[in-house]
Amino acid sequence: MERKLPFKEVIALGFFMFALFLGAGNIIFPPLLGQQAGDSLLSAIIGFLVTGVGLPVLAVFTIARSGGDLDDLSNRVHPAFAKVFPVIIYLTIGPFFGIPRTGTVTYEIGVAPFLPNDSSLGLFISTLIFFLITFWIALNPAKLVDRVGKVLTPLLLLLIIIISIRGFASPIGPIGEAAGKYKEGAFFGGFVEGYLTMDAIAALVFGVVVINRVKEMGFKTAPFIRSYTIKAGIIAGLGLSFVYISLSYIGATSTDAIGIQDNGGAILSSVTSLLFGSFGSVLLAGVITGACLTTSIGLVAACSEYLSHRFKKLSYPVAVTILCFFSFTMANLGLSQLISVSIPLLIMIYPIAIVLILLSLLHSYLPMTRAIYVGAIVGAGLVSVYDGLTAAGFEISAISSALAFIPLYSNGLGWLLPSIVGGLLGLLFQYVKTLNGMSSTFR
Repeated sequence: MERKLPFKEVIALGFFMFALFLGAGNIIFPPLLGQQAGDSLLSAIIGFLVTGVGLPVLAVFTIARSGGDLDDLSNRVHPAFAKVFPVIIYLTIGPFFGIPRTGTVTYEIGVAPFLPNDSSLGLFISTLIFFLITFWIALNPAKLVDRVGKVLTPLLLLLIIIISIRGFASPIGPIGEAAGKYKEGAFFGGFVEGYLTMDAIAALVFGVVVINRVKEMGFKTAPFIRSYTIKAGIIAGLGLSFVYISLSYIGATSTDAIGIQDNGGAILSSVTSLLFGSFGSVLLAGVITGACLTTSIGLVAACSEYLSHRFKKLSYPVAVTILCFFSFTMANLGLSQLISVSIPLLIMIYPIAIVLILLSLLHSYLPMTRAIYVGAIVGAGLVSVYDGLTAAGFEISAISSALAFIPLYSNGLGWLLPSIVGGLLGLLFQYVKTLNGMSSTFR
């Protein structure tokens, strides 16, 4: 019989997963949603929590129940799909987009405001230190929970709590009026925005990282590994919910004092300055730097573990070194080009990832044949791939006009109905195939 993990270790594991999710985007986005939603904040934030927290937690559940292997999960669709899709996932949210971006955002919000002038030398030094710290902590994955879950995350959470308490206790103004899409259908507006956070993709990666940490703690049987991974996912979801609710309220009460802003970073910067004076800039810099650093560490560790597992000749330390150096280089030289390529790619793969997550959850309770997986994935992919090409500038007006008739297409959910239809066609195909097999048996 395996020992039980002490409660404080379960909390540390949950804090670790929470820190992996909590990047700069998760902090900057909620204030903007709050300012735009205004007096419709309650409906908007509920919709956002459904997809911005619910989907990632479901993805963690999926990985935990499947045994913690994205390759095996993808193999339910097709072996060829399993060879390509996980690699695209890891490279896109890792060295091709997510990791370099953590370094540049840290510089732009956490360092540059304190420099006399913005310069390439400042960016170079800042990202060099940032990725050296990432390299040092990620190099020993067995100590990730201790260093991130027990040290970095509590400090980060404390800073966010300080901002949140002050924002609730002394709001800088009344809640403003709803604007744009939040005037009508605020719930659905928040729902779509939460879906666009892309955290469900990250959950497929971070779930594996947490499972590996549980195994390193000495747990080998599937029920224990699954249980502690799911508990960590729930703790992470609660933490994310607290951050989203708190920061969106701060945004909702900011309009009168700072006016309408274009992005959440500007809102947070202005609000913290009003609430805390000159100390506000230091506080915000600490929050952004902590959030980016923990996400960078998690992504480097996740991608290195996967690449060293997939390519046996590539050791984990070498993978960490390559990823940190590559990310450091891109953060200084080519991030804008990478972003222009990565955003369309994310638009292509995110709906496919959602369908894979939902089907895999259903797979635990209902028999799901490969035909159903293929039909649903192809249905979603046909729309999402075109949407990605459109985002990259390759739009065909005739196709766009035809797709516009699909329900929810204008809201970014045009892939949903084709996916359902594709899954039903896959079910029909399997049913006919089974009937043909039975009839041939009785001949």
